[in-house]
Amino acid sequence: MISTSNISLRVGKKALFEEVNIKFSEGECYGLIGANGAGKSTFLRILSGQLEPTSGEVVITPGQRLSFLQQDQFKYDQYPVLDTVIMGNKRLYDIMKEKDAIYAKEDFTEEDGVKAADLEAEFANMDGWNAESDAESMLNGLGIDTELHQKQMSELNGAQKVKVLLAQALFGNPDILLLDEPTNHLDLDAIGWLEEFLINFENTVIVVSHDRYFLNKVCTQIADIDYGKITLYAGNYDFWVQSSQLMIRQMKEANKKKEEKIKELQEFIRRFSANASKSKQATSRKRALEKIELDDIRPSSRKYPYIDFRPEREIGNDVLTVTNLTKTVNGRKVLDGVSFTINREDKVALVGPDELAKTTLFKILTGEIEPDEGDFKWGLTTSQAYFPKDNTKEFANEDTIAEWLTQYSPVKDATYVRGFLGRMLFAGEDGVKKVKVLSGGERVRCMLSKMMISGANVLMLDEPTDHLDMESISALNTGMMKFPGVLIFSSRDHEIVQTTANRIIEFIGGNIIDKITDYDSYLDSDEMARKRQVYTVTEDEEADD
Repeated sequence: MISTSNISLRVGKKALFEEVNIKFSEGECYGLIGANGAGKSTFLRILSGQLEPTSGEVVITPGQRLSFLQQDQFKYDQYPVLDTVIMGNKRLYDIMKEKDAIYAKEDFTEEDGVKAADLEAEFANMDGWNAESDAESMLNGLGIDTELHQKQMSELNGAQKVKVLLAQALFGNPDILLLDEPTNHLDLDAIGWLEEFLINFENTVIVVSHDRYFLNKVCTQIADIDYGKITLYAGNYDFWVQSSQLMIRQMKEANKKKEEKIKELQEFIRRFSANASKSKQATSRKRALEKIELDDIRPSSRKYPYIDFRPEREIGNDVLTVTNLTKTVNGRKVLDGVSFTINREDKVALVGPDELAKTTLFKILTGEIEPDEGDFKWGLTTSQAYFPKDNTKEFANEDTIAEWLTQYSPVKDATYVRGFLGRMLFAGEDGVKKVKVLSGGERVRCMLSKMMISGANVLMLDEPTDHLDMESISALNTGMMKFPGVLIFSSRDHEIVQTTANRIIEFIGGNIIDKITDYDSYLDSDEMARKRQVYTVTEDEEADD
């Protein structure tokens, strides 16, 4: 068990947390949620001991081991992948290395033999003989192929390192597991594996994630951070949504009844306070009036953007025809004779672990790169807007936000442009901020503003939820569901794929599986399982964004 006693944290004059008292029990998985800037990651750092609070303390049951997801991708570059995972249980790893050092001695003494025997006993008690096989199983489950297990961490790309660090955090059955955005950079298959792992995990988990489907699958409790306080709700994310809204409604209804009672008492006091025969009753009602307190209903600190894609013209029957597209990137054939036709009512999700194949297709369809073979043709009535996975080039200039968006607007009026910025939570003064200093989330919101203002009837989005908070992801999900045009998108957010797509195209080994269906039905399809066994998926060689 892990708990906090009067935890407070001040940053300058601002109090991020004020006297937080909370207990996280064994066998529960807690989803830690809150608006951007509420302090979710900061609170995890306090729990893990990486950050000292201003006051208060963290209490962990004696003898229990705490594990957390490391964020520094370069920390273990000098170590082999398998060793890095086993380091998740530091004591076990230290025993392994100490044993190896003793057995490597040329002048092995009796004292060394006694020490080695003690280490062997402790090693066996910690299930050390299964350590390597357990680590390998985790790596394979997360999509790190066996041939990478003996390589140095420095030889892996960023996405692969993230998976290894996640395996490290999970390794060795820790008593308390802290995970900060564990689904970042994971493909949907790896996320599915992690979901099953956490569902079957019997100890304490505290996880920060913007993936609503993931939180619904794994969480038994929600810890909501708002205004420096943490409130626990039983159930998963959807239960929290319902419970928190119900609580606010109940408080408002209770306040309404109290206000009616206050008016009734005030009216009686006004009418009879000067009446001698009623004076005792008036005094009694004054006392009753003083005892009535209205519940303090503070508005949430969460802010929701308004995302509404409205095409300027209706799309025709001919949308997109792709014929035998082939493309080799970094010596690997990521597209191998890919052909398909997009229809006017299609909402297509591109799925599968091969991120490079999906991004390459988007770049070909937008004209950013040329295919090695094959061609494609857009319909005459189509207009396209594109959300790239890497938007760095878009913001490498001296423009203000307003200037940047105006160049893409068909109407150059400042008020018109500011309206689109306002929908994406950029207040009036934000318009003069330079785009080169924007955060990742702000850049994404700018790109979505650009897509909205374009009036396109075909939207192509390559991982649009990266860097977005829960509120923005929910708003984007709604905007995509309401969009009357054609969607072609990739996303690691299961809920967005499930609620938006009516067609699934999966990339496997340079080829595709194309199915008219929703995502959950696709995953459950026996036919798809058989087809996927035909291909061997190579590890994505794309460098981390």
